[in-house]
Amino acid sequence: MKKYLIIIGAAIVLAACGVKKENEKNVVAVTEARPEVVEEVFIEPEPELPTERPIYQETETILTDLIHTRLEVNFDWTKSRMNGIATITAKPHFYTSNKLILDAKGMIINSVSMDGAALKHVYKDDFLTINLGKEYTRNDDYTVTIDYVACPDERVTGGSSAISSDKGLYFINPTGEDPDKMPQIWTQGETEASSVWFPTIDAPNSKTTQEIFITVDEKYKTLSNGKLISSKKAGKGKRVDHWKQELPHAPYLFMMGIGEFKVVKDTYTRPDGSVMEVNYYVEPEWEQYARDIFGDTPDMIKFFSELTGVHYPWDKYHQIVVRDYVSGAMENTGAVIFGDFVYKNKRELLDANDNSTIAHELFHHWFGDLVTCESWSNLPLNESFANYSQYLWDEHRYGLDQADYYADQEADGYYQSAQMQGYHDLIWFDFDDKEEMFDGHSYNKGGRILHMLRNYLGDDAFFAGMKNYLEKNKFKPAEFHQLRLAFEEVSGEDLNWFFNQWFLGSAHPILSFTQEVDAGTASLNITVEQKQNLELSPIYKIPMEIAVFDSKGKHIHKVVVDALTESISIPYEGELEGYIYDYQQAILAKKREKKPREIYIHQYYNGERYLARRDGLKNGAKGTTAESQQLILDALKDSFWGIRIDAIVLTKKLKEEKREEGIAILKDLAANDPESSVRAAALSKLGKLMEPQDVEPMYVTAISNDQSYDVISSALSSLGKENPEKAIALAEPLESEKSSKMLTGIAQLYSGYAGPEKYAFFENALNGNTLQGYDKLGVIGAYTGYVAQQDYEVFEKSYDMYQSLYENGGMYTQMFMPQFIGYIKKSCGDNIEDLEKELAAYEENNDAAYANQTRQKIAKFEALKLKFETFEGELLEKKESSEH
Repeated sequence: MKKYLIIIGAAIVLAACGVKKENEKNVVAVTEARPEVVEEVFIEPEPELPTERPIYQETETILTDLIHTRLEVNFDWTKSRMNGIATITAKPHFYTSNKLILDAKGMIINSVSMDGAALKHVYKDDFLTINLGKEYTRNDDYTVTIDYVACPDERVTGGSSAISSDKGLYFINPTGEDPDKMPQIWTQGETEASSVWFPTIDAPNSKTTQEIFITVDEKYKTLSNGKLISSKKAGKGKRVDHWKQELPHAPYLFMMGIGEFKVVKDTYTRPDGSVMEVNYYVEPEWEQYARDIFGDTPDMIKFFSELTGVHYPWDKYHQIVVRDYVSGAMENTGAVIFGDFVYKNKRELLDANDNSTIAHELFHHWFGDLVTCESWSNLPLNESFANYSQYLWDEHRYGLDQADYYADQEADGYYQSAQMQGYHDLIWFDFDDKEEMFDGHSYNKGGRILHMLRNYLGDDAFFAGMKNYLEKNKFKPAEFHQLRLAFEEVSGEDLNWFFNQWFLGSAHPILSFTQEVDAGTASLNITVEQKQNLELSPIYKIPMEIAVFDSKGKHIHKVVVDALTESISIPYEGELEGYIYDYQQAILAKKREKKPREIYIHQYYNGERYLARRDGLKNGAKGTTAESQQLILDALKDSFWGIRIDAIVLTKKLKEEKREEGIAILKDLAANDPESSVRAAALSKLGKLMEPQDVEPMYVTAISNDQSYDVISSALSSLGKENPEKAIALAEPLESEKSSKMLTGIAQLYSGYAGPEKYAFFENALNGNTLQGYDKLGVIGAYTGYVAQQDYEVFEKSYDMYQSLYENGGMYTQMFMPQFIGYIKKSCGDNIEDLEKELAAYEENNDAAYANQTRQKIAKFEALKLKFETFEGELLEKKESSEH
């Protein structure tokens, strides 16, 4: 955001300077013999010279090589503390040294020793500096032992939009006060929070092997990196689990998970025939669904191993689901952690699964865990590949259309986040805070850039380049130049042009296409203009394919746009039937095209990629020609569900008999389409095209018979607009469904139409443990809308509810709570305004009794508004202090 605002501010300043130049100090009056004659001399302003070097977030200097980290830990659940002994083997990286400097955040350091002898040390400002007692060379290993206490809840924490807290070690409901939340402990190391729970060199270019001995009550399961070497009873109901990771990885990937989890066992068979454990750690009630949620994991491991040409390199691949997680998921080596949003029963999985997230975290085990970005400026080396894995898995499992559909959403995510937060280079060396790297650039834009590189090089060269990069840099940190060199070595081409404009450049191209058909020369003359802001972006070199369809069929022309205005002439034979720019729909760019409607219609029927067909449909459907009307009807029967949904939106354009035909197709889609999202969209659209009494039976049937919660929610929502009483009556039996999605749908209905009698529903839903992940935020939002429509008594009860939600909710609930409270505070004010109008009317009519009652209501709302205002202020103050 800051960089973006600076650019806008600079533009405003320049504009202001332009006005001053014309009117003020840059006009110098020179008086000669006649004072009234003035000669104007314009002086060029002095260029503004820099006064300091620009920010450069350099890679952390390696003073010491970590070799092995051994941890022995146990827990004080009541105090949310961890007792630890860290035994660290290390050596100087190159230069002789007598010191070891470790990150150790918010700890109590009891002692530091070597071979049983105490070592002098200084612990200050979260750094532990150990005097080793003598000089060591780069050929000398040494081992130090640190006895310490980790106190994560007793330090000031920060975070980002992607990872909302850097506490490092989390005790969730440690004393069991909340009966609906299983007590558990888990860790989150990225970016540099592992040093909250063990002393280390907390930088991505540091790597070490590890082992950990975890002492817990026997009822608990544990999870960490590497193999479970042993699990031994330790007396007094305790057990010690020994986990060992024999391959080096970065400290931010160290992990622990502890709780009364059920372990559902699965396996993956390696190419050599050996069997690797692939287990799923879930809460007891989700044990029956663990394979439904994670069951594609072994197939993913096989697919990515074959795709990269590098077999999965780690000991195991376990996945665990925790409560109150501070991010979406995390790729801890061989021990991936997920927030509870992945908990879904069989019916919920009919609507959506989390395979894209599962694939993302798995692919990190090559890009991030095996080869790690050497600095946070190079984070896209991790995240862009993980993001692109989602496309690769969708393409493999679900087909090219679905991969392109979600890729378009990824691109939109980049455009929206960049517009809100500002543009910056993909490899970003001048960020203010490393947490800013976790944005739509490193993830979304990076994934789309890799897709362009694949499209340019071809599949064979692209995947061979990936393999080359992984094999040359395995178990090492890397920077983006090494990625470029790996692809250059395979392709034989200098790729600086590609990496400079996409990895070291900001924003994206804006391409304007215009065309003229010259029948005399039988040529399609195309003009492509680059319209992007050149203060942000370069003039791009953009290889692309243009497809031309004529009497002889389809012809693919490979062209390169590398000027601000590029003229391209393409011949055709016979009749020109159609043309598609960026035929593979691979370029990350805002494209402006104006084609005749018949060309768009042809594009829908002849385009191979989802985006080309979608744009052909949307533009070809404009107008009411017979061809445009038939286009919509044909698209309703398209083989890809995404196009069917696009067509459903366009059915409002159908006229007369075509509308009746469209309604008939919609009815069939609503009842029989295999995709629940299509059924839900068709039901919603039918409510706008048919009379309420005609479509209502379809809603009732869907609510009663459809297995999809999304379809049921859509039907409830549509029915609620026409017959809220009936919708509420049909929703009531569904209140007991153990489904986060269903509760969310019911909450949305009740938010708009229910009275105070449904307060208990919201209370039970928000205090229970059925709502998962971000659904809880959605229900809090629905609850807020519900409260705003009720009488004072509900407003009053909500105050305690909001306080409880804030105190017991996760990081995201706390993050957004000021917005919810602000809305309720405003609603109190709206009620006061309405009551004051009533009071004025009563006073005018001399109705003293009602006037007095109204004054009492106003006083109550004013007092409550003040309470919410105070609460909001406290939350904003806490939020501001945590951000600093």
